[in-house]
Amino acid sequence: MATTHTHKQQTILMMGLPNVGKSAIFSRYTNMHVSVSNYPGTTVEITEGFMTLGASRVRIQDVPGIYRLDEGTDAAQQVAIDMLSTEPDAILFVLDAVNLESSLFLLMQVLDYKIPTVVALNRSDLSGRRGQHIDHRVFATRLHVPVVPTVAHENDTLDALKRALVKQLEAPDTDYILHVGDKERWTDIERMIRRAVKQPIDPFDPHDRTAFLIRPVSGLFMALIILGLTFGFVIGFGMALRQFILLPIFRGALFPWLIAVVERFVAHDVLRQALIGDYGFLIKGIEWPFALVLPYVISFYVMLSLLEDSGYLPRLAVLLDGYFKKIGLTGTSIIPLLLGYGCGIPAIMATRSLPSRTARIRVAVMVSFAVPCVSQTGAFIALLGEKSLFALFFVFGVSVLALVITGFVLDKLNKQPVPFTLMELPPMLMPKPKVFGKKVAMRIKYYVKDGAVPMIIAIFFTAFLYEFGVLNVLGRALSPLVSGWLRLPQEAATPLLLGIVRRELAVLPLFDMDLNMVQFITAALVALFYVPCIAMIATLAKEFNGRVAVGVFVFTTVAALFLGGLFARTATLLLLLFT
Repeated sequence: MATTHTHKQQTILMMGLPNVGKSAIFSRYTNMHVSVSNYPGTTVEITEGFMTLGASRVRIQDVPGIYRLDEGTDAAQQVAIDMLSTEPDAILFVLDAVNLESSLFLLMQVLDYKIPTVVALNRSDLSGRRGQHIDHRVFATRLHVPVVPTVAHENDTLDALKRALVKQLEAPDTDYILHVGDKERWTDIERMIRRAVKQPIDPFDPHDRTAFLIRPVSGLFMALIILGLTFGFVIGFGMALRQFILLPIFRGALFPWLIAVVERFVAHDVLRQALIGDYGFLIKGIEWPFALVLPYVISFYVMLSLLEDSGYLPRLAVLLDGYFKKIGLTGTSIIPLLLGYGCGIPAIMATRSLPSRTARIRVAVMVSFAVPCVSQTGAFIALLGEKSLFALFFVFGVSVLALVITGFVLDKLNKQPVPFTLMELPPMLMPKPKVFGKKVAMRIKYYVKDGAVPMIIAIFFTAFLYEFGVLNVLGRALSPLVSGWLRLPQEAATPLLLGIVRRELAVLPLFDMDLNMVQFITAALVALFYVPCIAMIATLAKEFNGRVAVGVFVFTTVAALFLGGLFARTATLLLLLFT
């Protein structure tokens, strides 16, 4: 019986190798802001959007980048096979002009499914800059598939690609040249490339000028310089933005006006205090997320986006591969760990690119325990940076040490063979200002939505709980732990309770407390290792299972309180001995 598709919304799958520009094209077509980076594995799950083709609105799905279509391999390949089995109306295959061999092999496997396909020969500008001219007509003629040269940030090439998609959807043509077995595919690929590529160059040549970045001595030296400059920029730029722009605006103009308005129009004492008192919603709800944390969020994401788009992160992964193998992981684990310094949720999701479930859980535990998110980092810098840079570096040094020790312990508890690392090194590039700016803006927007808004809501409820005396009751109940073991004032119980909602809320209330330096560092260490926020716990349960989520919750809580108390007592003893 014939099937009509007149009223069915058409679906296009975007497929290709990792890091070929699929996400960039997807963003341009759908106007959706997705993460676009110069390293493999940016897309770790299927992203869906809609685009206009002719007079139709078409669903487009960005499938995680893969190298092959083989059953029983990694999760990303299985996702791609499952999506192909849904019989989409068309496939937009993004062919990498810089890595033709692997791209053509995957394309041939995709064509075996006999689904209408259009090929975008992307990054052709890069190959042209390196002295290559690629005759795309050779591939189109040999494989019987439309091939359109594209540059992801140039509208005219993307418009031509759209026209090819419309034509393929209106009059599907699947009369492809198919191949039997890998040997036949590779033979045909070699033949096509010889005919299509003019002035071929050594495929390793573009990396020669950056090879020193992955050599043991020079690479480690450069990594220390780059990461040191990154940390310096995050602190310096963020502190300048906070002290010279945001704080004068908020404390010098906005807050006095708000206080005057509330004192004039709000007569009820409890309500007035809840708005402008110790935990005043109108004051702390603006100052904490936007004057204390936001400056460091901006400076961190500027540097992270620069490292991503330049192509340095994959080289750092290769450089650290040998060191990571000592704790049972591969160098590619550095990418989710670094993402964790932005936000733990995408970091946990990025572990999908790791080779095994065991490796995924290890990295997720390391992120949850010892990697502060950007909001928490901003809170640490704001709290300690102006008081003592030594204290700030000490806390981050403990973070790195705890990360390494956690990796060693988890490896000893569950020893697994470490797979051989094979990773594509993309060319080093100057980030495109427009793409770079959009990425930073997108991440700041996500911070406001996923970080600042929950923080403001938590502050709102905290203000009323504080005014009604609930926090004092809880503080007295936790006094043996907070005052006895951690040697902090009783009111420090409030940050511990708030930290369950948002990690940085375990730090921010400390600003207004009269603490000595040992107490500041103790509280910062507890906040560093403390239970991940509710959203991270939910992500752990979703990505793994409830047992992993509960285990992380219990482990981080117990470890944070134990290590915080241990430091407080050790530091106090040392001060008594040497002063």
